[in-house]
Amino acid sequence: MNTNSNSYTIIYASVMVVIVAFLLAFVSSSLKDIQNKNQELDTKKQILAALNIREVKDAEAEYNKYVKGDMLMTVDGSLAENTGEFSLSYEKEVKENNRLHVFVAEINGETKYVIPVYGVGLWGAVWGYVALNADKDTVYGVYFSHASETPGLGAEIATVAFQNEFSEKKVLKDGQIALAVEKNGKVTDPAYQVDGISGGTITSKGVDDMLKACLSQYDKFLTNN
Repeated sequence: MNTNSNSYTIIYASVMVVIVAFLLAFVSSSLKDIQNKNQELDTKKQILAALNIREVKDAEAEYNKYVKGDMLMTVDGSLAENTGEFSLSYEKEVKENNRLHVFVAEINGETKYVIPVYGVGLWGAVWGYVALNADKDTVYGVYFSHASETPGLGAEIATVAFQNEFSEKKVLKDGQIALAVEKNGKVTDPAYQVDGISGGTITSKGVDDMLKACLSQYDKFLTNN
């Protein structure tokens, strides 16, 4: 075959595309389990962060030490053990499988409940976890993260300083979700409200909407005594 012909060039390019595509698919398939495990460990770190356990060296060991169960809320608000796999997307779990997770933890002999939350900020997804005391009405800790919020502005939701503002806030008022993020400087009820990020109003509103939308799905659990 004439290696300078157009036919040779087309055939050569086509073969190379097929080979490269096969190699990429093989590598992706080979690494899938490792990628999923890394994502699972990262999720467990986030859950631990909501429990004010940060900078852990062995996320798996720390998670197993403090988190006693991955539970699912039943229709009457009680909890049942999750017998399925560890989820890597709680938004998908709710929207596609109608499964509401609650992680039950024990810190210094006291029960804590961790609830996943997810929403939208200014530029993309925001998500996190809210840890509650045994009364299911007092915030023990939170963790928030984001996909692409503006550094120094909306991205501040991922800082410990902002997240610490939620400690000891109340969640329910007259049976409704009252935990809120207000526009910076506009807090009127500090028992329930947190100051939003200065210059990050839309992201702060996204966190507020996220908390109300996600926590309200757990109303039967939160009010089930």
